[in-house]
Amino acid sequence: MKQFDKRNLTMVMDFYELTMSNGYFREQDRDTRVAFDVFYRKNPDGGGYSIFAGLEQIIEYIQDLHFDDDDIAYLREQKIFEEDFLEYLRNFRFEGDLYAFPEGTIMYPNEPILTIVAPLIDAQLVETAVLLQVNHQSLVATKASRIVRAAQGRAVSDFGARRAHNMDAAVYGARAAYIGGVNGTATVLSGEMFGIPVGGTMAHSWVMYYEDEYTAFKKYAETYPDGTVLLIDTYDVLKSGVPNAIRIAKEVLEPMGKRLKGVRIDSGDLAYLSKKTRKMLDEAGLTDCQIVASNSLDEYTISSLIDQGGRIDSFGVGERLITSKSEPVFGAVYKISAVKRDGVYQPRIKVSENVEKITNPGLKKVYRIYDETGKAVADLIGKYDEEIDLTKPFRYVDPVAPWRQRTFDNCTGKELQVPIFKDGKLVYKQPSLEEIRAYVKEQMKEEMWPEEQRFENPHVHYLDMTPDYYDMKMELLYEVQK
Repeated sequence: MKQFDKRNLTMVMDFYELTMSNGYFREQDRDTRVAFDVFYRKNPDGGGYSIFAGLEQIIEYIQDLHFDDDDIAYLREQKIFEEDFLEYLRNFRFEGDLYAFPEGTIMYPNEPILTIVAPLIDAQLVETAVLLQVNHQSLVATKASRIVRAAQGRAVSDFGARRAHNMDAAVYGARAAYIGGVNGTATVLSGEMFGIPVGGTMAHSWVMYYEDEYTAFKKYAETYPDGTVLLIDTYDVLKSGVPNAIRIAKEVLEPMGKRLKGVRIDSGDLAYLSKKTRKMLDEAGLTDCQIVASNSLDEYTISSLIDQGGRIDSFGVGERLITSKSEPVFGAVYKISAVKRDGVYQPRIKVSENVEKITNPGLKKVYRIYDETGKAVADLIGKYDEEIDLTKPFRYVDPVAPWRQRTFDNCTGKELQVPIFKDGKLVYKQPSLEEIRAYVKEQMKEEMWPEEQRFENPHVHYLDMTPDYYDMKMELLYEVQK
């Protein structure tokens, strides 16, 4: 598979990763093993779920993690790092463990979707790069999933490259959108790198270049007779665009034994124009000609168009997908959860006046709990060395209402995190992009409740705790308050 480029991305980090690492180095703490969790606090757009994406790029980053001569020379110019630390960086390689949800896993707030257990400096240096991959791709994958659901089975394509925040955002955003369910992309490099189906028709400039619309359409149809999709809104959709498209179908394509594949509308009242266009095409015998709509679409405009009876067969979605315009920040964070002292991982907790910012401490495991029908009823956090026996009623604690007596009955569970790196070596067999995409679809169809997929007031997926884990967290909070 073609790589995007040969840049050394090691230095994609906040400067304080280096100043803290230098401090740990000076204090002889560099080999102390710690645990950091990646989690997020709320789903974008008020939704009921998110989709984990970006793991493949995290793996690539960690495998190539090294400081080259130019990096060392630049850090030396900062005049705050001594030579022994720079020499340490020159020979640095990641030697820790990484556990994560498989890419494409449906995820929920406040659960550890990725955990790094590593020497202190190793864990500190990767923070920024890990977060930026999770935050960007998970955001776009989740937005794409919402848009695809709004389309109700109609095809959706990513048209967003030119409005993305840079080239990386366009390329990896298209990857994330494909994970989230779009059918293809207009971004050619994403197709080449990841095998995503690519497609596109014409711009208004093609129509405007020729002396008239009919000639422009004719030239295009003669060039691409097997896939002619005509952009019909350059001048006037109903008075010019559709009539000329019909003429092309009758005068150019049908004598060749071909059919007009589609027309695209990129402006105006898409619901009204699509209904009028459909009527004109059908009356001309072009009932198989599809109507494609584009122009600042998202899940809300698509839902509205369908509700208004718009006769649209597929959607091209641009800036509101690739930038997640309605909520452009995902908000995953990276927090220390445990420090190894005298052979034991001691839990660490962050306390805040904002209850939602109090972290879940310690090494832990997270399970997805399923009822007898296979639907996911909750996620469950337990201690990393705790046995979870679901063969009999299992008591758990709802941290929002801990006084209630609750049990899982006739349920099964699946541990969500899997090993990715052990002692710096990749131990995970990476799935293909098609497998990741199919995994998302399977979860949404088979495991998720429809109530969690609502756009408005979705059901909140429960994140419960084992009694032992909950007691440990409460004891730690009491100790911190002292």
